[in-house]
Amino acid sequence: MIKIQSLISPLLMVAVLCSSNGCKDESSPEVDMSIGTVMDVDPSLFLEGTTVTVVPCTLSNGTETTCYQIVASTPSEHDMGPWCPDNIADGAEAGGIWLENGQVYDVDGDFIANMATFYNDDAWLMYDENGDIYVTDSEEDCINAANPNVGEEYRNYCVECIPDYIEGLERSWLIPTSPVKLTSSSSFAGPGPGGFGGPSVRGIAFNGVEFSGAAPVDNILSAYTLAPFDDAGGHINIHQGYHYHAATGLSAEVPQEDGHAAMIGYAMDGHGIYGQLNEDGKEPEDLDECRGHYDEIRGYHYHVDAPGANNFINCLQGAYIN
Repeated sequence: MIKIQSLISPLLMVAVLCSSNGCKDESSPEVDMSIGTVMDVDPSLFLEGTTVTVVPCTLSNGTETTCYQIVASTPSEHDMGPWCPDNIADGAEAGGIWLENGQVYDVDGDFIANMATFYNDDAWLMYDENGDIYVTDSEEDCINAANPNVGEEYRNYCVECIPDYIEGLERSWLIPTSPVKLTSSSSFAGPGPGGFGGPSVRGIAFNGVEFSGAAPVDNILSAYTLAPFDDAGGHINIHQGYHYHAATGLSAEVPQEDGHAAMIGYAMDGHGIYGQLNEDGKEPEDLDECRGHYDEIRGYHYHVDAPGANNFINCLQGAYIN
């Protein structure tokens, strides 16, 4: 994993009412006034290859403030892929991972060879008589196989979209320069924990790659296709680009000096996102429904779900960009 310099400087903590980015509206009943401090977003943590600028913005609770606009395309600190092995004799290094029932599985040749047993369904047969695995091998196949209404011709295919298909694609996100914590949480748009409501993207890694909502695993499997993630928990969609569905410890991290889990990015409300487990191997016991809690060093922040959960955080406790 890539580690950025340790960061728990009290100079980055600012009063919840006023900061260098302006004052919050004390009259708003939605703003949580019970916390004493919040952490400003630190733009220096974003890696080379991302572009960060300050722009005016309005948050979901009506707060007029400034936001960081983050523009990026692909990770700079780790390779993308591999995803699909070529033959059922291939080892784990030839493929990625799959998330199922809270567990992470290596997508090696043996996993592909035993799909029928794994899912208790004899319709799974993703390889020919030579053991060669059926893998999408063109941009057109990538697009067609990722379609929710995938055709029968892609049945029993391992879906692999490669970086060449998204060359030149840039993605842009906005997060508040200083978080505004609210008294009630906001759900995410789309399926997964939290239901329907706010943004679909959960947050941004330090390399500018999005922490996405839950992958539509049931839809993928119902078409008898498999769309593995690489070892970093990411894969490629032509329109979405490269994105993560799990935090596996391969993207850039900011280690903490007090045994707390390392920081891995920012949520869409500007609050920090940290790994699931502290250095003692335990998850904090006081996480709220969004998987967040407060401490005096980091202010309010989130801890991601387990890698196999196909989930990062459950909701947002702060205002986000409409």
